[in-house]
Amino acid sequence: MYPEHLTTPMKLELTDNGFADLTSATQVEEAVAKEGTTLLVINSVCGCAAGTCRPGVLHSLQTSTKKPSQLATVFAGVDAEAVAKARELMLPYPPSSPSIALFKDGELVHFIERHHIEGRSAEMISEHLVAVYDEFVD
Repeated sequence: MYPEHLTTPMKLELTDNGFADLTSATQVEEAVAKEGTTLLVINSVCGCAAGTCRPGVLHSLQTSTKKPSQLATVFAGVDAEAVAKARELMLPYPPSSPSIALFKDGELVHFIERHHIEGRSAEMISEHLVAVYDEFVD
């Protein structure tokens, strides 16, 4: 587990922008099961989370005309129970952090794994997500 003083600013980058901080399996199940679309970010302390994942996600929400109904995040290495449940719901994809999932009416409809985040710019991630919202968000 990472120390709270290290991860709090990384959590706040998303929670200060409307993301629910999910820390239990029950919270993850409830968020994903909601009607509509739920964007779930598995946050991480790695450089690609800080440099491209979080900024890309936030930029996508600022620029897209369509936005997911719910925004939620779990933190790898911190919220063990919540992350385990999120990863279970993201099967058949292997564990990946950071990663970004979009659920629609409780079903996984799109998943961006770490290897699709690494080496890409925040703008590329944002553009990808905007296209995903256009396809799946009503």
